[in-house]
Amino acid sequence: MAILIFFLSHWFLSLFSQTFFLHRYSSHKMFKMELFWERFFYLVLLISQGSSFLNPRAYAILHRMHHAYSDTEKDPHSPHFFKDVFGMMIATKNMYMNYLHFKVEPEPAFRGNYPEWPLVDRIGDSWIWRIACGLFYIGFYIAFAQYWWMYLLLPIHFLMGPLHGAIVNWCGHKYGYSNHDNEDHSKNSLPWDFLLMGELFQNNHHKKPNSPNFASKWWEFDPTYPMMKVMHWLRIIKIRKV
Repeated sequence: MAILIFFLSHWFLSLFSQTFFLHRYSSHKMFKMELFWERFFYLVLLISQGSSFLNPRAYAILHRMHHAYSDTEKDPHSPHFFKDVFGMMIATKNMYMNYLHFKVEPEPAFRGNYPEWPLVDRIGDSWIWRIACGLFYIGFYIAFAQYWWMYLLLPIHFLMGPLHGAIVNWCGHKYGYSNHDNEDHSKNSLPWDFLLMGELFQNNHHKKPNSPNFASKWWEFDPTYPMMKVMHWLRIIKIRKV
């Protein structure tokens, strides 16, 4: 039971950080927040993603490119130009590293207006942090795992952030249904979307990229949006009017 709780907690906390902070805030600026809360959620991102910490600047650049060049040869991670998801992940990782370490300068349209905290970025990208988080995951499993097969979940902990991105970019542009003609292959994937906190409403999101609610039809539900509404009501964030 402890392993199941730990795994699900890591899965959804990491996923929340990715959809709320990296995607909806860093990439799209769907809402505003004061510096205190920005730094707070920056730390939540660092801790929840752990060994798979993703830099907000590099993430935002790649994601903006994805929208601008959706499912074309210039799309950083369209599944329609790779034989399998592993090839897509490797290509995305290489581009991510180029932007992370300033080896490549992005086009002007994709620059700026994303949160940066150099100290936390250095910590999250350091091997000391990644190894320390990995050892923590392993130690927790040694202490609480009751069956050998539970250890098969460890690789997911190690690569949680990139894994979420791979699922969304691969499945969200190959499987499901479309509400809108976006001139790309974006899809909505119910019921699996509930496990990705709204991220698999790719077709809806590509139609209205700045809308904080990824659901479009009355029978669709974006789990992250009500959480944003509560934070808006509590004045933690201020949702922009679309």
